[in-house]
Amino acid sequence: MEIKLHKITVRDLTNGYADNAEQGVKAYGGKLDVRPPYQREFVYGDKQRAAVIDTLTQGFPLNVMYWATRDDGTFEIIDGQQRTISICQYVNGDFAYLFKYFHNLQEDEKEKILNYELQVYICSGTDSEKLKWFETINIAGEKLTEQELRNAVYAGSWVSDAKRYFSKNNCAAYGLASKYVNGSPIRQDYLETAIRWISKGNIEVYMGNHQHDPNAVALWNHFSSVINWVKALFPKYRKEMKGVDWGTLYEKFKEQSLDATALEEKVTKLMMDSDVQKKSGIYAYVLDGDEHHLGIRAFDDNTKREVYERQQGICKICGKHFDIEQMEADHITPWKEGGRTIAENCQMLCRECNRRKSAK
Repeated sequence: MEIKLHKITVRDLTNGYADNAEQGVKAYGGKLDVRPPYQREFVYGDKQRAAVIDTLTQGFPLNVMYWATRDDGTFEIIDGQQRTISICQYVNGDFAYLFKYFHNLQEDEKEKILNYELQVYICSGTDSEKLKWFETINIAGEKLTEQELRNAVYAGSWVSDAKRYFSKNNCAAYGLASKYVNGSPIRQDYLETAIRWISKGNIEVYMGNHQHDPNAVALWNHFSSVINWVKALFPKYRKEMKGVDWGTLYEKFKEQSLDATALEEKVTKLMMDSDVQKKSGIYAYVLDGDEHHLGIRAFDDNTKREVYERQQGICKICGKHFDIEQMEADHITPWKEGGRTIAENCQMLCRECNRRKSAK
């Protein structure tokens, strides 16, 4: 791989800057691809963008950037996308710095910025060499997420189309499912969730199998089906619905005829139950009946001591004496049968007896 250092002015960099859904982000007279397939979406916040412009206006050195040449003589950014877009957006008038847009500056202030020289290493090599170099040098700023790295490894027509649905600000997935899915579209959380749901957790395998598909319509359709199923089954929205593993529940129960009204009655009752510590687990519980989803409140240490003393250390099942550290608190009437987590419904059992009772 050949690497050479170049000095490129902000004037030249921002010439021909364009950002659109069809052609991506271009700069440097249209010859620079600012967002190649392995690059993340723009994630800089206001403070980070302002720091870049502050560096330019004061004439301080900005961190070196890395470009790679393409066979057609154009370039792509390996490292420096966030700084490049920040500079281009400012000169383009997309945001203000210190309450002034670029066009509000005096001519000498504009010229100082436009004449600022950026340090850019330009390299040539194979696609795999460029990708490897990108992973190695991209240590500044926010760390790449696992899905961002997967997008790099499986870059192609499928990823490009999938990002259109799942990875843009105000993308279709965000509009449909922002109340049900955790994370941020631009950090690839929505895309990762969608692929995990359709692949049943085998994300890399799915992406490898579909890398060269012309589009990601099947992924979008599956994701939409999951969310629409949730909305139909649980029409009353609660904040606890955000982040539930809806894709897994959809696969298990999508073919069943379920009563939304009856489910809502169960959800309401459980939401009012103080013994249910994990309210988000209610939705899985009303479908599969597994109490582990709920994080049922355990007896506290004071209650355990009170009951232990009342029993004089004698296990209620085997009748033998144990130290309190050798015993466990158990619901006399199980929670699912209406038993509360209170002293009157508590008994101390030795560990072996409690295990046998729980296994029944």
